[in-house]
Amino acid sequence: MTWQGLELVAWGIPWTLAVTAGAFLLGAALGVPLCAMHVSRSRVLHGLAVALIVALRSIPPIVWLFLLYFGVGSGYLKVGAVQAAVVALGLITAANMAEIYRGALRSIHPGQWDAAQALGLPVRSELVDVIVPQVFRVTLPSAATYIIGLLKDSAIASTIGVAEITYLANFLSRKQFNESLTIFAFAGMLYILISLPLAALARLADGRLRARVAQ
Repeated sequence: MTWQGLELVAWGIPWTLAVTAGAFLLGAALGVPLCAMHVSRSRVLHGLAVALIVALRSIPPIVWLFLLYFGVGSGYLKVGAVQAAVVALGLITAANMAEIYRGALRSIHPGQWDAAQALGLPVRSELVDVIVPQVFRVTLPSAATYIIGLLKDSAIASTIGVAEITYLANFLSRKQFNESLTIFAFAGMLYILISLPLAALARLADGRLRARVAQ
């Protein structure tokens, strides 16, 4: 196995990161209204949110990917491979992030809300200055763990032709079958090397948030 061959696999890193980051940002944003629907007093909104979350979390990611790319994308609405991967994984992320947000909201002691109201804070200030920072601190560890899992799940994008790490590793292994073990071991090492900085950054951010809240 030559370095040129392994370098080819490494060329998939940008697409792996792009799919992971795009899906997480989309899911983190969509998870907010989905969480709001879930905790809503409206039975209709609550029921709709529960149904969406169950559907998105129960159906395998690769099925959603194929539905978007080969189903929706084969019709009048053209969906590219990268777009399909980001949207499919982003929708699943939205369901999981909504549950993470909901758990974080439940962890906030009711006294925090009462204290903010007793101080006469406007609703916006109550949320932005009091509740959201605490929710973010509680959310961060779970979100960090999820994004590392999402990094691994991004490998399914290879099934529709996104040239990320797994796709290029598979492409190279077909040409150099005898070196398949080395190729996929290298691909696995790349995933580890990407995951470690993410975990370190999450721990650093969590430590700083805890220190800030303690003050």
